[in-house]
Amino acid sequence: MRQEIKGGCLCGQCSYVSEAEPINIRVCHCRCCQKAIGAPFYARVMVPLDSVSMSGLIGWFSAESGVRRGFCTLCGTTLFSERRSANAIGLSMGSLDQPDRFRPAEHIWTSSKQIWIHLDDGLPQYPEGPPA
Repeated sequence: MRQEIKGGCLCGQCSYVSEAEPINIRVCHCRCCQKAIGAPFYARVMVPLDSVSMSGLIGWFSAESGVRRGFCTLCGTTLFSERRSANAIGLSMGSLDQPDRFRPAEHIWTSSKQIWIHLDDGLPQYPEGPPA
């Protein structure tokens, strides 16, 4: 039985819900994600874009990479990383109501990880994107 995946921003203005099974759960260490999130890596749960209902004052930033990032326009919480061309959206693990329900399966773009981060969780690590 599928369980709802719910989340939202720090101030409570924005929220989202999906009933889809995750496509994948990854931690990205690329510089684009580091800059977009303002943190050393971006942990996210990827679900089908058309499975997510959103509400609130969500702002969007479209990057040259084809990724569109969603955030709360009031408090600035990063909520999403969307790839319309793949019908996929990453839900920021930090914005999930129950983040402990999910465990990443792999680390990607580790060639860009910050040098003080030591990955010893036993998960697969890929210097760039995951294998096709």
